[in-house]
Amino acid sequence: MIAETVCSAVAVAGLGIAGVLAFRKRFLKAARTAAYALVPLGLVMTGAVEWAVDTAFSPTAWAGFGVLGGAWLLFMGTRAVERRRGVGGRRKEPEAVAPAASAPSLGESRRPAPAAQPKQPKAEPAEDFSDIEAILKKHGI
Repeated sequence: MIAETVCSAVAVAGLGIAGVLAFRKRFLKAARTAAYALVPLGLVMTGAVEWAVDTAFSPTAWAGFGVLGGAWLLFMGTRAVERRRGVGGRRKEPEAVAPAASAPSLGESRRPAPAAQPKQPKAEPAEDFSDIEAILKKHGI
């Protein structure tokens, strides 16, 4: 009851201010002020204020908000764990079995086909150390 009275008083005060602004030839500002002033009045008339007040003082409603908050925390926690483990998230599309089969057939490509490069044997660890030794000698170490 008090909330409805306060909202109605705010609406009347806002409409009074809008009237003064319109009297001073500031019509755009007066229209905007009137729009803001009519919002609380509309909320009172639709019963939204009464519902909000009943919800604000209801222990069951607060328990419901607590349950919703807990559900949200669980959801966000599982998402964080999935991201850390790399599970879920954006799924990679599986590669095509025959990628050339899905490409349009427009004749020969203008790009030359990449030549198969022969596999080079893996470098021995001694070669890697020789590069490091050369760098150390260059710096006088």
